[in-house]
Amino acid sequence: MRSRYSAFALGHDAYLLRTWHPSTRPPTLGSDNGAKWIGLEVVRHEQQGEDRAVVEFVARYKINGRAHRLHEVSRFVREDERWFYVDGDVS
Repeated sequence: MRSRYSAFALGHDAYLLRTWHPSTRPPTLGSDNGAKWIGLEVVRHEQQGEDRAVVEFVARYKINGRAHRLHEVSRFVREDERWFYVDGDVS
């Protein structure tokens, strides 16, 4: 999760796509929306079996000087010893 946040903050779309599970991965990303990412708080994480996990986080960012936050519960799956983002519920 932290590496994906860093990739969002730095605009590394290729990394985000590589770490996104193929079953839900979009063809492209348009992450350059002018957001300045300013913080990540991992609220909780829990393993759900050997190859599944959930991470709840709050990411803070600014667009045009206005503060925003993204609160999401993300689902991850492990395949071939690598973790992939599957999807998430935003609240």
